[in-house]
Amino acid sequence: MNIFGVGLPEMAVIGAVALLVFGPKRLPELGRTLGKTLKGFQSASKEFEREINKAMADPEAIEADASDASDPPTSDS
Repeated sequence: MNIFGVGLPEMAVIGAVALLVFGPKRLPELGRTLGKTLKGFQSASKEFEREINKAMADPEAIEADASDASDPPTSDS
């Protein structure tokens, strides 16, 4: 098991140090918070990738939307 270049022995040492620093009562709370944070980063990354792929697939539509947004509205008064 190799996550971000960190193997199982390194993960065990990190877990042991976290247990000593934070204690057994706060460790599950910290794990949940870390999991939610990573899930948020993952969903933001997927959304960003989706937007990039959409922009690369149809650049003319993006340019048309940008030119429509930059045109000031005219009044017929």
